[in-house]
Order: sequence, then C-alpha cells, then structure tokens
Amino acid sequence: MRMNVDPQLIAERELPQRIAAQGFAFVRAADMRCALQECGSLDDWSTFAASWDELPIDLHMADGGRYRRRRHAVFEVMGGRIARAADRPHYQTLEYNRLNGGVARQFEPMRPDIGASQSLTTILHCAARLFGGLAPEVRHWDVELHQFRIEARPGEIGKPTPEGMHRDGVDFVLVLLVRRENIASGTTSIHGLDGRELGSFTLAQPLDAALVEDARVYHGVTPVEALDPAAPAFRDVLVITFRRVD
Repeated sequence: MRMNVDPQLIAERELPQRIAAQGFAFVRAADMRCALQECGSLDDWSTFAASWDELPIDLHMADGGRYRRRRHAVFEVMGGRIARAADRPHYQTLEYNRLNGGVARQFEPMRPDIGASQSLTTILHCAARLFGGLAPEVRHWDVELHQFRIEARPGEIGKPTPEGMHRDGVDFVLVLLVRRENIASGTTSIHGLDGRELGSFTLAQPLDAALVEDARVYHGVTPVEALDPAAPAFRDVLVITFRRVD
C-alpha cells in the first residue's frame, strides 16, 4: 500500500497527531521546512549539506560492504536545553540489528562546526519539540546523530538499511534527506509489528522526512542503484534517534 501524503502545508504542531495516530509520518520537504523554520534558521544549509562530501567509509559493515560513509555525534536534551555530549561508540543489540549488532562501533565524530551549525541546531530543536510533545513526561533524552552517505557503484548496489526491516531500540527516529544524486529506488517503507505494510515513501527532495515511533513500527529502505554508472551516485541522510533516559 502506498501512502498518499496531503500536499497542504502541515504546521509543526500537527505532526505529533499523525505519529500518535499511526506510529509514523512521512513529510514532504515544503511541510518540513515550515516546521523547521518555526524553530530556527536554515541559512547555512549549503555548508551543512556539503559536509557529507567528506564522510569517511564505514569500516564496521559485517557484510564486507564499502558502500556506506558515516559520521556520528551524541547530544543530550534536558529541560529544553540541547548540548553536545562526549563522543562514544554506537551500540545496538542483535535483537535490533541482526547484521552489525552486538559490537560497539566507534565512528569518526561529526565535525565540531557542523555540530554547532545553525541548520543542525534548528533540526535538533524541532525534533526535541516534536518528540517532547509526544512524551511530555520525559525530561531527559539521549540523542544520537548519524550522517550517512550510501553510494551506488557500477555493479554494486548501495544498502541504506543492510540489516533489513528493523527497529532501532529507541523511542523516536527522524530521517531527513539531505541530498540525492543519480540514484534509483531508495524507498522507505513502514510495517506494523504484525508485518503488515502501513505506508511507503521515497525521500526525493532535500528536507523530505520520515518520523517514526520506534516501538510501534518497523522501517526499512530499499537498495539504491546508479542511473548513470559513469557518474557519482549517492543518497545522503541525517538520522536522529531520541531515547528516554530514566
């Protein structure tokens, strides 16, 4: 089943209602921009997006693939305050990541200037406002950020979710498209806990987004392949996870 997204601009205050009703929301770029601009500026977006051009290869892929580039950061949200925390390894259990779980993976950290950029600050404030509205009893969030570039090379597909349809073991997830170049597919789909498909959506324009309540649904993305094998082909996304701290 393909989800039809209302083209009417959606105010940020309406997004929690969607997620509360169905466990996820797909948001078109124009709608997402409106939500973000209620929380700050995107004036340095071009510099922010360009930082994906220098992501290092992810060397932790258990399938041996070299199609993923990545940087990582940790933030803390407490009482409305957002602050970068000390870098640490990223860890998922095998229950949530059958491919790369069970290993503490240390990634190269997000550059300090990108971590402090206007665009990222706006995105974090928007996510904190949105997810905080869905769980107003939570005062302290552990937040992980992942800059991903998935590359498709001649004769080799790129896998945005090589672990398959999955949950992340957190409370909420935001997937924000930064750039998409010379690729086909890369469709995000959402499934209920019973395996039934609930919706699908291709992040095609910068700021297209998927928002997920992780305990209620599974999510995954189909592999990407190059349209022109002679030209660079990649999918850049920012993934932010929110996990409540007891």
